[in-house]
Amino acid sequence: MLNKKTLQFLTQLKKNNSREWFNENRTVYENAKSDFIELVNAILAKVNDFDKELSLLTYKDCIFRINRDVRFSKNKNPYKTNMAAYFVKGGKKSWMAGYYFHCEPGGKSFIGGGLYGGEPDQIKKVRQEIDYNWEEFKGILGNKNFKKLFGDLSREEGMSLIREPKGYEKDNPAIEYIKLKNFIVSVPISDAELTQEDLVKKIVTAFATMKPLLQFLNRGMED
Repeated sequence: MLNKKTLQFLTQLKKNNSREWFNENRTVYENAKSDFIELVNAILAKVNDFDKELSLLTYKDCIFRINRDVRFSKNKNPYKTNMAAYFVKGGKKSWMAGYYFHCEPGGKSFIGGGLYGGEPDQIKKVRQEIDYNWEEFKGILGNKNFKKLFGDLSREEGMSLIREPKGYEKDNPAIEYIKLKNFIVSVPISDAELTQEDLVKKIVTAFATMKPLLQFLNRGMED
């Protein structure tokens, strides 16, 4: 679980997103960072029970920096208002589909995973894998635990092409998934849940449930 003071820090940072305020509260930030690192280490210890490919990861391979890269952004706020970690073979900069945890007070926290922002060649390979192995893919999405937790892959606005990609017909049984540009799942986590003792269990259970999907996506990209 996370300390309430960690959430309080992120909430205050959202209201006071400046280097001056951050420097004045650096000790509070360091405590919050240590708290998040402790959570990530606990997650890593449990994930290793069912995904040995992540056994060599340390928290440094997973946690994203709180500093924002503002060079090409209209938003010039210097800091992110969340703490996040990506658990994937090769570390957070890997091109592979992986597990993700996002902590952002105010109802914006979630457990997620999959392939987001992939390169065109990767997306092409995943679409082909879905087309060639539709029954297997449909079985993964139709798993009782998967459907209960995630429902389906994300269909948020902008996640899908308007028309079917070149080479695929409208009547393809998998066309609504082939049209996707990102292949991700997520489940929200409330602020209250972030500070409960079973937080690690919830995160790890969600990761284990999505593992077959990640394996499918990564197999397609590696072929």
